Amino acid sequence: MTETRKAAVLGVTGFIGRGLPELLAERGVSVTGISRSGGKPTPHIDRWQTPETLDLAGHDMVVNLAGEPIDRRWTQAARRAFHQSRVGVTRDLVSAIARLPEGGRPRFLLNGSAVGIYGDRGDDVLQEDAPAGDGFLADLCAEWESAAREAEPLGVRVVLLRTGVVLGEGGAAFEKLAKVFKAGIGGKLGSGRQWMPWIHIDDLRAAIIHAALSENLSGPVNGSAPVPERNADFTAKLAGALHRPAIFPVPGIALKLVLGEFATALLASQRALPTALEADGFRFRHSTLESALAALIPA
Repeated sequence: MTETRKAAVLGVTGFIGRGLPELLAERGVSVTGISRSGGKPTPHIDRWQTPETLDLAGHDMVVNLAGEPIDRRWTQAARRAFHQSRVGVTRDLVSAIARLPEGGRPRFLLNGSAVGIYGDRGDDVLQEDAPAGDGFLADLCAEWESAAREAEPLGVRVVLLRTGVVLGEGGAAFEKLAKVFKAGIGGKLGSGRQWMPWIHIDDLRAAIIHAALSENLSGPVNGSAPVPERNADFTAKLAGALHRPAIFPVPGIALKLVLGEFATALLASQRALPTALEADGFRFRHSTLESALAALIPA
């Protein structure tokens, strides 16, 4: 009888993570949920742990999606929270793996990251071998990824999932955008020429499962759809799907006045392509924005 594989998922109650246990269970993987508040066993989560009681013995794979949302002003307190919830949590996770005896460690770690690592790159095509960019978010992501890669000398296959804007019902990005456009006050941000890497939530979760079960995928992986959109085109297509106009552009200076440094992330251009995923045989269900919006917005 084949032994059941076990996965520990940090961030399992978040927007991305909460859909993973069922998908893992379908592949015969038993799930341990890691949450600060803990939880009760569910049909797809066999047990719970907190970060303070983290014990990864007996687990084959770990998925770390922990991280405080960055869509707010980047005050000093917020920056500390961003760093601790990403770099700090990842370092603690790798330390927990290192404490296990050799041969008893998880063989796979998927660690969150973001396309923000590339900074503002204009029209450059960004495959996974592109160098990191400049700025707070790029530096944070680079340190975050470096912390995760400390698991590699321990014999762990590490995937660094660089996500774009995640589109899905219940997700903050899509819900906020839809609300603005439904009110008829949506429009492009800044010049609108910046590239927006995006991905449908179903494809992102499927990509995580693919990475966990693959034997070949490792290192940086762009978690974005194969057809990125310029912001002006993205907003026009979203408005069209909602049968609303997109006639109220938001100047970059206004964004910076309201949102502070976070506005730089909204105005940055990242033409990221999922080269590593596609080379490993992953196929997107929603490769175009039109397909993703059709799935999210009733006709």
